[in-house]
Amino acid sequence: MTRLHHRLDGPEDAPVLVLGPSIGTTIDLWEPQLAALAASWRVLRYDLPGHGGSEVLHGTMGDIASAVAALLDTLGLERVAYGGVSLGGAVGTTLALDHPGRIGGLILCCTSARFGDPATWHDRAAKVRSGGLGPLADMFVGRWFTPGYTGSDSAREMLTKVDAEGYAACCEALAAFDVRDRLGEVRAPTLVIAGAEDIATPLDHAETLAQGIRGAELVVVPGAAHLANLERPEPVTHAMLRHLERTP
Repeated sequence: MTRLHHRLDGPEDAPVLVLGPSIGTTIDLWEPQLAALAASWRVLRYDLPGHGGSEVLHGTMGDIASAVAALLDTLGLERVAYGGVSLGGAVGTTLALDHPGRIGGLILCCTSARFGDPATWHDRAAKVRSGGLGPLADMFVGRWFTPGYTGSDSAREMLTKVDAEGYAACCEALAAFDVRDRLGEVRAPTLVIAGAEDIATPLDHAETLAQGIRGAELVVVPGAAHLANLERPEPVTHAMLRHLERTP
């Protein structure tokens, strides 16, 4: 099984919240939320395959979710709450579908049940394999944040810690991902967070999730694009804490 680099913060006897990052970032994506969440939760952050300190994985979203489930097994964790951005959110949806007994609450931030045309992701994978991530960095940052945002240095730093082949493999997992017809199977209490100016996973993607998952709540964050938790940390943190307080 693919080894996932991870870190635990917060009280050892607290309920566990797992946090998954977006493609092209690392566990550091969740730094703006960490202090508030770790005050009352045992926070488990992990790096996606081929990102940060995690091994590369060639497979589907289900394979990535199984690697996360194996990490939970290794740590002796049976049931957790889960929050994820973008690809990390898709992992959470997959866990809620394929391992429903393990997910007691779900937070889906700037993510989707299908990430657009698969050909776009295969094309990006090919570009990264041929030229690396560097030439595409400006494009990534332009999609992650609203125009004029000046705090992108931390995101650029995370991108330097991503393996090109690992990124390409995650692109292929995203290309094959489509759970639109299964959203009604999700039973975990779910919060969907959307950036009002997100062009990577636009608002209609969030609406599809919120309408398809029974009882899901949708929160739209103004002035935020794809990495809403970095660009507008306060409203995202507030929404997460409010949802987690109501999570059994």
